[in-house]
Amino acid sequence: MSKYRTADEAVKIIKSGDRVFVHGVSATPVQLIEAMTRRHNELKKVEVVHLHTEGPAPYADPKYKDSFFVNALFVGANVRKAINEGRGDYVPVFLSEVPNLFRNKIMPLDVALIHVSPPDKHGYCSLGVSVDATVAAVQTAKYVVAQVNPNMPRTHGDGLIHIKQIDALIEVNDALPEQTAPEPDEAELRIGQFCAELIDDGATLQMGIGAIPNAVLKSLTGHKNLGIHTEMFSDGVIELVENGVITGKKKKIHPGKIVSGFVMGTRKTYDFIDDNPAVAMLDIAYINDTAVIRRNPKVTAINSAVEVDLTGQICADSIGTYQYSGVGGQMDFIRGASLSPGGKPIIALPSVTRKGISRIVPHLKQGAGVVTTRAHVHYVVTEYGIANLYGKNMGQRAEALVNIAHPDHREELSESLYDRFGK
Repeated sequence: MSKYRTADEAVKIIKSGDRVFVHGVSATPVQLIEAMTRRHNELKKVEVVHLHTEGPAPYADPKYKDSFFVNALFVGANVRKAINEGRGDYVPVFLSEVPNLFRNKIMPLDVALIHVSPPDKHGYCSLGVSVDATVAAVQTAKYVVAQVNPNMPRTHGDGLIHIKQIDALIEVNDALPEQTAPEPDEAELRIGQFCAELIDDGATLQMGIGAIPNAVLKSLTGHKNLGIHTEMFSDGVIELVENGVITGKKKKIHPGKIVSGFVMGTRKTYDFIDDNPAVAMLDIAYINDTAVIRRNPKVTAINSAVEVDLTGQICADSIGTYQYSGVGGQMDFIRGASLSPGGKPIIALPSVTRKGISRIVPHLKQGAGVVTTRAHVHYVVTEYGIANLYGKNMGQRAEALVNIAHPDHREELSESLYDRFGK
């Protein structure tokens, strides 16, 4: 009996009170989401669980507040308003531990809505661009519904799902969402150059998408034998592979392979990973495990922040009490890099916001979340330089951070430093 259904038929399995996992990032199953939301009159208190998703999130609309509740494991722009207005909530959790929430029945799943490549001749579909925590969702959900798309790349690694594991399928032919990293401005390029100075030949890199990671990658053209073990990557990596900068030869685990949990970029990236044995898309519980990360040499992890206080506390997921994003994998890689032989954990951020407000501050905003503790921080980089906080006392840290703050704010920060530390 065929498992193929219409989208509306496929989501009829969802019942009031169910917990529904939604595949994320560029694999967001838009047609299944729309079909689920069309059932709003029949459903009450359906809990929708996901990491970052691309595209619309109609279930988060205020008019459906009695039907759906967003319980986000990472907060993206499409659900930010709902969560901060109380129509949803946020689960603070390390990305490495999200699969365990499903596998250990802390958050048992009733239904998983996923997005896969067409089955191959052996009956295997691929989770494609987003393996991360989705493989755990597929393994543990009572019912799995997939939209099957010829535009989804077939990737090697943990994301191969046999059609027997899928209860219902719908056929789609949708383009995957694409995201182009913005071109770095002058300050971001300087940050990229400072970060590149910290990266040794033979290092294993972790970084995300955005102007600063893009600036770092642009500054690495003279490096040799870099490797990639990261939760995600985008277009900027591909040019360095093609130019022989990224080879993975010095990696101790998965030598020669790019290891990642998900990708988010343009079609160039999706085509690059399609049936590419040099790319291993793996379970995020493995990729982000500090015990795994530390086994590679010279792991250099570059992550961002909303603000940094003068003792080195890192807020990266909120603006005061306003929930902006999530913990994600920052702490996984900051700690993993610090334990790696020759590793370097780096927090990189512009010295000021677009409105000119200092991002190096005497104290974090009231209600701000500390994603990375001051005990974990080593390097902080702005366009004004590099502050190495590791092994420094509180006063020394504050002095180092004042020195890389924007000049317009150094006097005020110095006064705070003196008031607190007498320096």
